[in-house]
Amino acid sequence: MALTTATRPPISGGVLALRGLLAARRAVTVKPREVGSMSTTMTDVIWKPTGEYLKCRANDFITQHGLKDWRHLIKKSTEDTNWFWKEGLEFMGFKWHKPYSQLMDDSKGFEWTKWFVGGQLNIVDNVLDWHQTEGQKLGSRTSVGAKHPALVWESENGKSRKFTYGEMNELVGKIAALLLKLDVKPGEAVGMYMPMIPETVATLLACFKIGAVAVPVFSGFGSQALSARLNDCDARVLLTADGGTRKGKLIEIKKDADAAALDSPSLKHVVVVKHMENKIDWHESRDMWFQDAIKDLNPAETKLDLEAEHPSMYLYTSGTTGKPKGTVHTHAGAMAQIAKEHGFGFDVRPDDVFFWVSDIGWMMGPWEIIGAYYWGATIVIFEGQPMYPDPDIVWQIVERHKVTTLGISPTLIRALRAFGDEWVQKRDLSSLRLLGSTGEPWDEDSYMWFFKNVGKEKCPVINISGGTEIVGGLLMPLPLMPLKPCSLGGPGLAMDIDVFSEDGKPLHNEIGHLVCKKPGPSMTKGFLKDPNRYVETYFDKFPGVWYHGDWAKVDDDGSWFLFGRSDDTIKVSGKRVGPGEVESVLVEHADVAEAAVIGVPHELKGEGLVCFVVLMPGKQETPELSKQLKALVGEKLGSVMKPEIIHTVQMLPKTRSGKIVRRTIRAKYLGENTGDLSSVENPDALEPIGKLKA
Repeated sequence: MALTTATRPPISGGVLALRGLLAARRAVTVKPREVGSMSTTMTDVIWKPTGEYLKCRANDFITQHGLKDWRHLIKKSTEDTNWFWKEGLEFMGFKWHKPYSQLMDDSKGFEWTKWFVGGQLNIVDNVLDWHQTEGQKLGSRTSVGAKHPALVWESENGKSRKFTYGEMNELVGKIAALLLKLDVKPGEAVGMYMPMIPETVATLLACFKIGAVAVPVFSGFGSQALSARLNDCDARVLLTADGGTRKGKLIEIKKDADAAALDSPSLKHVVVVKHMENKIDWHESRDMWFQDAIKDLNPAETKLDLEAEHPSMYLYTSGTTGKPKGTVHTHAGAMAQIAKEHGFGFDVRPDDVFFWVSDIGWMMGPWEIIGAYYWGATIVIFEGQPMYPDPDIVWQIVERHKVTTLGISPTLIRALRAFGDEWVQKRDLSSLRLLGSTGEPWDEDSYMWFFKNVGKEKCPVINISGGTEIVGGLLMPLPLMPLKPCSLGGPGLAMDIDVFSEDGKPLHNEIGHLVCKKPGPSMTKGFLKDPNRYVETYFDKFPGVWYHGDWAKVDDDGSWFLFGRSDDTIKVSGKRVGPGEVESVLVEHADVAEAAVIGVPHELKGEGLVCFVVLMPGKQETPELSKQLKALVGEKLGSVMKPEIIHTVQMLPKTRSGKIVRRTIRAKYLGENTGDLSSVENPDALEPIGKLKA
């Protein structure tokens, strides 16, 4: 498909125009530092909805409320957010134990807005209990019944298990009964340090069922990171497993859980799932086997009278620097946002098979479980490394289970793409209806590879961006919208977002700060035990407005693009550039699979660019390649932005969610303290970087 090229947006607000993710950049011939004044146009659209996509749930809502089209829906929902949340929840079929008396109370300011005042409900009553009886109708959803498939689990070692909604309900009820037996009360935290297995899904829902607060922690974290989270939330009970598997190796989960328990005085009980049957240490007064503990218990009842603002989860943000931040999410708020995104953005139906390559310790794990189950779909979860034992394990799962919605990070796509097209082309991916993406900005080459090779140009890429602190997105396309490469469509429904200059003025067709001007029900209720840090993080820069910390741009057609974190900005000779822009240029080269860019002190420029690249299989580092890459960056971004040096590495250090840890790379490269590495999935990748000459 031929793409019409676009000229570059102008520099504004002291920020170098971050052009790396705009459509069809390759075809533009640009002189160094040359920028234009026009934005991309709708001729850059690569996907237009037809047929079934025009019959989606969003269209039903548009018709029901007499709106003109998707543009009208977004405009009305963001200008009158109260209207959308009232009508939207009714349309989605929220099941209340007691209806709310006041939609929202912002009398204490945006920061401390309360939602659905006086209302009572429980997530589990909506996503699991309600589905046990087939054919019930509420709003735009229908219950699926106890025999409907709920979950498919696969492991990299070839093992698999399946659960129906009835079987999942039974397991959830028994775990809830165990938590009650251990005297867990509503509002008390329950730690989850578990691999991605069915018991993990059930444990999350069991916490919701009795009003306990689930605290999922990535099982790849070390003991220090786990104990920091357990202590912060005062957890008395931890559910874990004897072990897990990743890249064919045993992960001794219980060993780290034991070490964390020594530094967690509040912890009284450790419940261990027998999963890998590896040898573990045992503490009789504290430990119990999961399977034995729940065997003879009768399933507990769901606690229905939870207040709408009752906490459901404490989700911790990355702890690579400083103390991890515990975001606080409620039953009504989290479910409202997540059900909206699955219902309107992904148009989830009961016959859908929903697979988001994620872990329970990343926000997208609970997000997938709550959202897909709200609409009665089947979820797929995977334990292991998604390129092991074969580079096509993800494509195998899609083919084997007829996955209809596949969610994945740009980083993982870049890694899978490096193995070559043949791995994806030999699998039948015709069941796919929608593609999903989140976690970081795209580069155009990888995005188009995903769109063409995985989606066969027939599936829209529902590219969303938000964060743990929102347990959802600020930006999100609808299936009704035409899409440009790398675009995030537009504002999520009822998310009144904007782009601000440094002095807090709205920008159009220019790079600026992504902000949200009105509260949403899923926004964190502060940081656990740290309200001042919460206010400083999101509200100090623009008082009364949520500052998200991302660079964003909206073009003349209303298409939105992201360009990475604003706190990652590098200043070269007085010009600011986001590392994502430089990385996007580097991966345009046919020999480069991935790239990471940092700024280092420079005597003349203030900061200079140092690049780390992972090459495609079979390609080798040469002086000529380094020259080509420097020239490419200079051509695209201007000669002042030419990198000082380009290093070739075997791998880049990343978090479990696929984000490159640039600040950690920089610290290691410069010989500085790297801080807490617990959220880095492959810390061994840092060692070669530390040996390079800075």
